[in-house]
Amino acid sequence: MFAGFTLLHKQVRARNFYLLLFSLFFYYKCSGWYFLLLLFSTLLDYGCGFGIYIVKEKWQKKLFLVLSISSNLGLLFFFKYSYFIVDSINALTGADFKAYNFLAAFANGIGGENFDIHHILLPVGISFYTFQTLSYSIDIYRDRIKPCANIFDFAFFVSFFPQLVAGPIVRASEFLPQIRKPYYLSSSGFGKAIFLIMSGLFKKVVISDYISVNFVDRVFDTPEIYSGFLNLMAVYGYSIQIYCDFSGYSDMAIGLAALLGFTLP
Repeated sequence: MFAGFTLLHKQVRARNFYLLLFSLFFYYKCSGWYFLLLLFSTLLDYGCGFGIYIVKEKWQKKLFLVLSISSNLGLLFFFKYSYFIVDSINALTGADFKAYNFLAAFANGIGGENFDIHHILLPVGISFYTFQTLSYSIDIYRDRIKPCANIFDFAFFVSFFPQLVAGPIVRASEFLPQIRKPYYLSSSGFGKAIFLIMSGLFKKVVISDYISVNFVDRVFDTPEIYSGFLNLMAVYGYSIQIYCDFSGYSDMAIGLAALLGFTLP
């Protein structure tokens, strides 16, 4: 990736298009057919953003906003809570309903795949890009930003690979103005970026993974053989594990984005 970026980093449009293509390819390799959800969310909020901006009546703006919110949260709710809802209904009614994965059915019909239509996997990064695209429509509704004129720029904002799968979530007002700026990275900025990447790796690999494998997982797997004190320490250890996971990923994303010339919050 960096080889191509090095050749194109001085040409703003070519750089952005190259990073967009790499980001989409990256997400496709991470999630397979769930790549279509990212495209759907991108097209949906790009259209809703323009709709909110163009129409004059308040109720019309609200209609586009409701479409954006209901569609995005509906997809997120479906993939995160389908099993919980179906299991709850079955427990209350004694029925034997099964969750239905409509995307698997679509892939089977169109692509000749053989996915289990009753098995739902949570798409990689869906929470992050859902709230990111949703915030774009909400910001336009609140007159904080104007809609992005170029769909490729908007797709780049949504799919930017360093923060796509684990955050941090970036608002359009913070990221879109950077897209058209020429590449710049000072020597001190380069040092900060490398430090963030290394500190993120340390948090993730040395702290989080070590605590998980050597302490937390062992206690949680068989809590009855450990003392109450060790069980309590495992709970605290799990908190540290989760914090270092997200903090580590965020540090690496911010550092990698900085190497590419972009500032993440």
